[in-house]
Amino acid sequence: MFNELKEIRKEFKQHSNKSRAEIGQKFFKTKKGEYGEGDVFLGSTVPEQRKIAETHKDLPIKYIEALIRSKIHEERLVALFILIKQFQKNKDKKLVNFYLSHRNRVNNWDLVDSSADKILGQAILDGLKDKWLLYSLAKSKKLWDKRIAIIATFQFIKNNKFEDTLKISEILIKDEHDLIHKAVGWMLREVGKKNQDVLKDFLKKHYKQMPRTMLRYAIEKFGEEKRKKYLTGAI
Repeated sequence: MFNELKEIRKEFKQHSNKSRAEIGQKFFKTKKGEYGEGDVFLGSTVPEQRKIAETHKDLPIKYIEALIRSKIHEERLVALFILIKQFQKNKDKKLVNFYLSHRNRVNNWDLVDSSADKILGQAILDGLKDKWLLYSLAKSKKLWDKRIAIIATFQFIKNNKFEDTLKISEILIKDEHDLIHKAVGWMLREVGKKNQDVLKDFLKKHYKQMPRTMLRYAIEKFGEEKRKKYLTGAI
């Protein structure tokens, strides 16, 4: 089975691309002091990574762990793609616990956005985990814990359950990081796509204190005139 791990890394090498890797390093903010500091990219595309994950979807957990502990961004993302596939097939609580115990390696926005709702959000809906965990993560000092908390609720939104998205948005509404502003605004927008009245009620209470980016994301699907009123405080 060790040969399978070697095969995965061989496939990555075949798909590596220096110019794409350099773009990834810049796009995901990997310089010193930036949110993705130290992240390493090979330059493979997401479709290529999904194909690798599909080929190796039954990879044993100890080798998934080797990938998720990797310094290479694409290896961590493939580890998550495989973990999602295994969780969707088996709904095994151990896989959720594995995800939570390795969430320090789910440490860039695409890693969070690809996995939080599909693993943690779905696990909560399935009764494998209690939703109090999301509130604990939302109150964390760690950027990625907070993003996991709000993005996990995307699975609730898909099932027309909005309460926890709104409550966690209230917790994060004064957060200072742009990546939290975008994530909260995105989830609020998704609530509005399901039920615009629910979003409008939330905005009525909070839009004046919302960071500009968060508000822009939340009202993106409104008409131009309505957006202008929210942005100028004329509601």
